[in-house]
Amino acid sequence: MMLAAPRFLPETERRSGRFDLAGALSSTLGMIALVYGIVRSADTGWSDPLTITTLGAGVVLLTLFVLTEWRAEQPIMPLRLFASRERVGAYAGRVLYLGAMMGFWFFLTQFLQVVYGYSPLEAGVAFLPMTVANFAVALATPRLTRRFGNPRLLAAGVAVTVIGMAWLSRLSADTGYLTGVALPMVLIGIGQGAALGPFTAEGIAGVLPGDTGAASGLVTVAHQLGGSLGLGVLVTVSASAGSATLGGPAQLARGVSTASTADTVMLAVALALVVMLIARPGRSTAAVASRPAATGRTPAHPA
Repeated sequence: MMLAAPRFLPETERRSGRFDLAGALSSTLGMIALVYGIVRSADTGWSDPLTITTLGAGVVLLTLFVLTEWRAEQPIMPLRLFASRERVGAYAGRVLYLGAMMGFWFFLTQFLQVVYGYSPLEAGVAFLPMTVANFAVALATPRLTRRFGNPRLLAAGVAVTVIGMAWLSRLSADTGYLTGVALPMVLIGIGQGAALGPFTAEGIAGVLPGDTGAASGLVTVAHQLGGSLGLGVLVTVSASAGSATLGGPAQLARGVSTASTADTVMLAVALALVVMLIARPGRSTAAVASRPAATGRTPAHPA
């Protein structure tokens, strides 16, 4: 791709400008402080002075970031991107979806190695049912989009993921791999393969030509933000599932089950956002007309 790009991709018009340094610094430092405060609360509690200070600093810095973008001549995140309810639903839904999925990968890996005693290699192979299902559905996404439409496919993908995650939340130290882990994985893989491409398409639908780069970047930001912030929240939730009568694998299994329950709630909220802001009737004509997935070019989730 690197060798072919200069030959086949036209050179974009060069324009001078000023880098939005204030926006870049306030957004980065704000997210660092917010995620650190959430993760720290798992060990120190919510009343710890440093936890409160970092959380407060994160909120202040992110508020400053929004105000900076409001006034900046060339903002790194133009606030006009949030004028469309479809795009807002895609960004917010993606944050929640990726937060749940990052928790799924993080906690289930520990479950497989500690509870089942799998080696790292065996744990990796154990994820194969999800990987195969994800890959197969992602390849079929353009064809499915042409048949059912981007909003319906997105809602269906998130709904299937909710079912799979709710099934997985029933984990215990005695749960068997096939019925308790592999089959829910298949549903989660199907849902992820069907959802992430349409999420991307909705996140860039209807934007002005000059804002396509910023909109694409915001999709990536939502992806990464959901993973980091979601995992921070889920680590705290899992740590709260302690019990004086449990220990070792049983304790870990309980924490993973609790985290998976929280994953299910996050996915259910994401589904509600998709239904209310994207999939319900009366969508804006601009978003419908410019939906990339309608041409069969829905970006598939990278492996």
